[in-house]
Amino acid sequence: MSDSVIQVENLGKKYVLGQQQQGSSRYVALRDVLADGVKSFSRRLRHPLKPNVKHQHDEFWALKDVSFEVKQGEVVGIIGRNGAGKSTLLKILSRITEPTTGRVRLWGRVASLLEVGTGFHPELTGRENIFLNGAILGMSRVEINRRFDEIVEFAEVSRFLDTPVKRYSSGMYVRLAFAVAAHLEPEILVVDEVLAVGDAAFQKKCLGKMGDVAKQEGRTVLFVSHNMTAVESLCQTALMLSDGQVSFRGDARTAIAKYVSETNLVASAYVDLSTRSKERYGPRQYATLKSLSLLDGDGNCVTTLQMGQPVNFRLEIDFKMPSDSYEIGIAICNLHGVRLHYLVSNWEDDLNVTTSGPYTIEASVPSIHLFPGEYLINVWVKKQGESYDDAVHEATGFAVQESQITNRYAYFERYSTNTQVYTPSRWQAFQGDNLDKTVLAQTEL
Repeated sequence: MSDSVIQVENLGKKYVLGQQQQGSSRYVALRDVLADGVKSFSRRLRHPLKPNVKHQHDEFWALKDVSFEVKQGEVVGIIGRNGAGKSTLLKILSRITEPTTGRVRLWGRVASLLEVGTGFHPELTGRENIFLNGAILGMSRVEINRRFDEIVEFAEVSRFLDTPVKRYSSGMYVRLAFAVAAHLEPEILVVDEVLAVGDAAFQKKCLGKMGDVAKQEGRTVLFVSHNMTAVESLCQTALMLSDGQVSFRGDARTAIAKYVSETNLVASAYVDLSTRSKERYGPRQYATLKSLSLLDGDGNCVTTLQMGQPVNFRLEIDFKMPSDSYEIGIAICNLHGVRLHYLVSNWEDDLNVTTSGPYTIEASVPSIHLFPGEYLINVWVKKQGESYDDAVHEATGFAVQESQITNRYAYFERYSTNTQVYTPSRWQAFQGDNLDKTVLAQTEL
């Protein structure tokens, strides 16, 4: 169509997964290639009739037969579970990765924000990286200067503008990267889950900017997120991917409802996190998450809790080096991907890992204040101030049932549809306008 800015036709991306022998090196040196060639030639001389056996390999299609169009000014959400092919699709649209099959047609410049630091040179300052990114987009120095002050103001990094970006925190990196991508006038803006690195105020600011870019400037936005509330508020339409294929394309609310209904709650009393390969990310340089389990107040592994019941989250972690700066985190999310509760180790106590090896870590919650429903858990371990070293998205799930707390309220059903966190509070009523008057009624916590 004439107003389409993105056309994707029968797109496919295949990866070949080699099966190396146990104990073999991760990297192949030139001497190994030459040695293998000599061995292969020698085998053919000694056994000329024996067929040459090739190394075994598996083919993995990250995308297969993907087709869709996006019109100018549309804000399209791309949703799906981890491993569905969302990031691969964005890398192809951003010309970072070439497709195996099919073709992509783009009209206009593309600015991408796929991961922390994308497009930045770590040795250059923030100021120099702004001009570098503008040049990559084909903008002149005059055009970049015209938007320079807006970029710096939006990113809130004026004090560090002449500091090499390798010294930036992940939050500063993302603020500057998004400001550059959104303000340098690209026709197509591609944003991945990277915005989750920023704080809540900055995320709200970015969502507002993406809405302005589409509505006021007529630019196209592709937005990937596990936060279904953000997708619903920003996007008119959504594309749902499942196992590398488009399973739904249409109204955003309908797509989100379909995604939530098809999200299987992975609930288990004990979860071996090594089985969560698709939902896992991080280099695992310092530590590896081994298992996760939920225990009730009596120490029993459970998948169902009652509202107000105590719970312990138990993690088994293999630390590769001692340190007193590890951060271990647990996020409780609803099925829309909205994070409702954070449990972070260094907010409460500093954990001192004195030796390398396996550790059992427990986070105790005296009372779970979630309304009845189903919930998912994200877990991570990292060094303080650094990116996630090992993180598992949707590691497991659990359910909350009604209890004596919810049974008190005649209107519980009315409130449970739009809220999910219960906060205990004490209510009192006083006669008159002074607090020293007679107490008429009060509730006990």
